[in-house]
Amino acid sequence: MANVLIIDDEEAITGALASFLSRSAGHAVTRAHSGREGLDAFERVRPDVVLLDLWLPDVNGLEVLSQVSDGDAVVIMITGGADVPVAVEAMKGGAENFLTKPLELPHLGLLVERAVEKARLRKMSRYMSARRGAALGPVGVSPTMRDLTEQIEMLARSDRTTVLILGEGGSGKGRVAEYIHAHSPRSDRPFVEVNCAALTASSLDSELFGIERSLAAMPGGPAGGGGGGGGAGAGAGAGARPTKPGLFEVADGGTLFLDEIGDLDHTLQPKLLRVLEGKSFRRLNGTDDITTNVRLIAATNKDLVNEVTAGNFREDLYYRLSVMPVYLPPLRARSREDLVQLVASVYQDLRPQLPDSPPALADEALERLLAYSWPGNIRELRNVLERAMLMARGSPRILPAHLPAEVRAASGGGGGSAGGAGERHVPRTLDEVERAHIERTLRAHNANRTHAAKELGISRATLIKKIKQYALDGKR
Repeated sequence: MANVLIIDDEEAITGALASFLSRSAGHAVTRAHSGREGLDAFERVRPDVVLLDLWLPDVNGLEVLSQVSDGDAVVIMITGGADVPVAVEAMKGGAENFLTKPLELPHLGLLVERAVEKARLRKMSRYMSARRGAALGPVGVSPTMRDLTEQIEMLARSDRTTVLILGEGGSGKGRVAEYIHAHSPRSDRPFVEVNCAALTASSLDSELFGIERSLAAMPGGPAGGGGGGGGAGAGAGAGARPTKPGLFEVADGGTLFLDEIGDLDHTLQPKLLRVLEGKSFRRLNGTDDITTNVRLIAATNKDLVNEVTAGNFREDLYYRLSVMPVYLPPLRARSREDLVQLVASVYQDLRPQLPDSPPALADEALERLLAYSWPGNIRELRNVLERAMLMARGSPRILPAHLPAEVRAASGGGGGSAGGAGERHVPRTLDEVERAHIERTLRAHNANRTHAAKELGISRATLIKKIKQYALDGKR
């Protein structure tokens, strides 16, 4: 179902078209009978498809076209007479089709369905372009994390390489999978995700590969015995359910992300291996091979080598999946600079959702966040920051007192007194903390940028950029 806007001054025509489109395809139809009324409706409804009459009582249809053709909507122009020059002008102005009255409804219905699909692809492309413009996110600035970023970006540019993402729960595996798809040549095709640990083996089997329905398999059908030919056929038809396509079909041309692949039932492992090697599969109850063009990304928090040794995971499937493994280290294994960047990124990501929260963290609060071991990784960090931002509403800074007790205790200073009268509080933004740390490091190395950059875990070019950003004296 889609939203369709009809702009035509003839009410009989808009009524007939609205009735046809809503009845035949279930579209939600809005009608307007002048150019200005149509533009108001366009802003209000934001339709997927616009049927626009060329000759309107107040505004020329081409003028309306110029104001509605810049977005995701697909415009089909309609006129009472054939006018080739005007049709060419309309097509140049962004119209998808140009039809003359009287309209043939079946033909119009087909064009509208094509327009709906094109509008859907436009929205997907716009969404992916927005994501493509953004950086990978809070990966890190240390040499290890910079190498990881390069590896992820290289995989994103490829098209077919199977990817295995390894890491603890909450370390960002799903986000990396989305990034790889969004920046790949498959970005305008579906990204489909399924959690292998969330479904039973039989449910996951039908989800991945689909189910073939047939009259013979239905109660009362030919294989069910009983009844004459007419009665059996009628009973089967009445109870029959349509064939269900699997996710390998839904994701065709795009990416299928299998999260928690280490929990995949042993009965499904050979079927997955067959798809990876032969690019084909059979639906449940089916006999025909179905080919698929899907890039597979898998993720797990398990040690698959140990799972292979224990006999829980097929060795050949493991080697087929681990063509290009990506390991996301837990937060406790990341450098202090990486964690500062991550805290800043997550904090800024949450700010628009909590506009009345403090604009910055106090120095002591940041120190406790950096000292905590984060067993829940990025997911836990996000939850802790969101809770602290809620608790600190109305305050100029987030203090240690706004953090959970286990995070406050991580500094070794005792969670009970955090934020109390005996604690010296020096409010600083994250930028101020970073500036001070870089300045101390430069002083320790007598302004030697090469040595300072090595200690900070960043490149010399990045350090020079930071020196300029913070107006530091970083000569040499």
